[in-house]
Amino acid sequence: MGDLLHLLTSPIILAALALFLVFNVFKVLREYERAVIFMLGKFHRVSGPGIILLIPGVQQMVKVSLRTVTMDVPTQDIITRDNVSVKVNAVVYFRVVDPQKAVINIEDYLYATSQVSQTTLRSVLGSAEMDELLSARDVLNQRLQEILDRQTDVWGIKVSMVEVKHVDLPQEMQRAMARQAESERDRRAKVIHAEGEFQASQRLADAAAIMAAQPITLQLRYLQTMIEMTSDKSTTIVVPLPMDLIRPFLERPGGPTGG
Repeated sequence: MGDLLHLLTSPIILAALALFLVFNVFKVLREYERAVIFMLGKFHRVSGPGIILLIPGVQQMVKVSLRTVTMDVPTQDIITRDNVSVKVNAVVYFRVVDPQKAVINIEDYLYATSQVSQTTLRSVLGSAEMDELLSARDVLNQRLQEILDRQTDVWGIKVSMVEVKHVDLPQEMQRAMARQAESERDRRAKVIHAEGEFQASQRLADAAAIMAAQPITLQLRYLQTMIEMTSDKSTTIVVPLPMDLIRPFLERPGGPTGG
């Protein structure tokens, strides 16, 4: 009996007992971690962060991280509402806000969130048209986030953001869109050219109206044209002479038409 008592009180046994208590009774949780504690199989409490105490053999702990998880949604084959086949992938940002629900209500919340993200992506994007998928992506992202957040709320999950990353179009659809874009650019160029011609014709009509009301402006324009012509290095200049300039000389007494 004395030998047994001596063995139990030996330093080695005491050190082993101390290590057992340290590793099985005392648990240290980081700031972003929580412990869901069960007592005899029943939910007891959520503890952490810091040091927590567990009764060995009576209490068990499941550790849960509260940090935001970035999950890639695998590429999905989707047929849009206007019957265009595309491949789409996305990324989902979520975190655990209720550790108790994340442990008790679902076996693996990471796998479950991945699966429901894939099905929701196919459902939402499949109900959209191709143009909406390319031009209204922010609206689709918001719709995906709201649906996923509502579906995962029972698991204690908060979906903060969903982003559609890449839309892979078939080659024939890419060529068709390129032709459409080129036609649109040609249309805009023709509209701009026609608008310029219309504005120029309006300016010419305004100028003609002013010259008709003020004949002197036509002579001033003629003189300006003469100045521009003489600035060139040409040796021969043919100058048309307006009749308005010589009519006063022709109508003088004693002139060619004078009596």
